[in-house]
Amino acid sequence: MLKNRAQIREEFASKGWSYSGWAKRHGYSPNMVIAIITDNETNPRLKCLRGDAHNIAVQLGLKAGEISRTSSRHLAAA
Repeated sequence: MLKNRAQIREEFASKGWSYSGWAKRHGYSPNMVIAIITDNETNPRLKCLRGDAHNIAVQLGLKAGEISRTSSRHLAAA
């Protein structure tokens, strides 16, 4: 089931997660994760069509799809 941005913010608050912490655990830029989660729901600035933005949106449950690749930051940490 897909979530909207408000539901994702509520989930993070209820679990005590920070956006930056989630981003670092998953190998993404904290700034990009924050921008996606706090973006306008009806007219988002970031369309999350490809790359890390797409992967973040899929992992957060904002959109259906497959994670297209492992984040380059994640690979560097491995």
